[in-house]
Amino acid sequence: MRFLGKVAIVTGAGSGIGRATARAFAAEGAMVVAADLSEAVRETVEDLDNAVAVRMDAGDESEVEQLVALACERFGGLDIFHANAGISGGADGIFDSSVELWTEVLRVNLIGPFLAIKHGAPRIVERGGGAILCTASVAGLRSGAGGPAYSASKAGVINLVQTAAQQLSTSNVRVNAICPGLIETGMTQRAFDYAREKGKEDKLGQLNPLRRAGVPDEIARVALFLASDEASYVNGQAWVVDGGLSTSHPVTRQEFGKTAF
Repeated sequence: MRFLGKVAIVTGAGSGIGRATARAFAAEGAMVVAADLSEAVRETVEDLDNAVAVRMDAGDESEVEQLVALACERFGGLDIFHANAGISGGADGIFDSSVELWTEVLRVNLIGPFLAIKHGAPRIVERGGGAILCTASVAGLRSGAGGPAYSASKAGVINLVQTAAQQLSTSNVRVNAICPGLIETGMTQRAFDYAREKGKEDKLGQLNPLRRAGVPDEIARVALFLASDEASYVNGQAWVVDGGLSTSHPVTRQEFGKTAF
């Protein structure tokens, strides 16, 4: 019960990482506001006594303001904000994608976390401090793990948490990013379903040393650590949770017991 008496907001909580994190916070005693653009967010909290579901757009400033206000009015304040909502934007290359696509991806994936920090941090300060988490991606570390717009937006998130951590100096509000690798979520479901249909499920995650994809609970456990007092000296960092994918550029790989040339 690490979060007994704490209040947490989780966006993108209708499925995948957001749903797993919202439920994990609730299981450890937090009062949770689970938010998502999808109606599925109601399923996230349907059997939880200490949680409420909200449909909202994480990239809309007025709706983020209302979300923070709701958490404070309903539960008395705010201690944790996990800005997790995001969209993939597809896999089109730079020369095949539109300005409209880039604008929407950046609005949700980068402006969304900015709004979470802008409106969430002051209320967290009122409670004496807490934590803000932003979901980035290994795609934000280097190319090859996502489309250009998505990758650029997640790189922005990583820099955003570094900048925010500096600007929140002495506030006792820590800001960190989580960089998941290949995780089975609503965003990646099509790829997982396709691989299973073709009998190639064993190929999922084959480029990382663990040779498997991850599951949302594995990200949620890291999120809970970063939001807890156990991570009291972790600030402005991008925590990679990818099975080791980002330790190398996986073009050719060396297999255990063999030499690669």
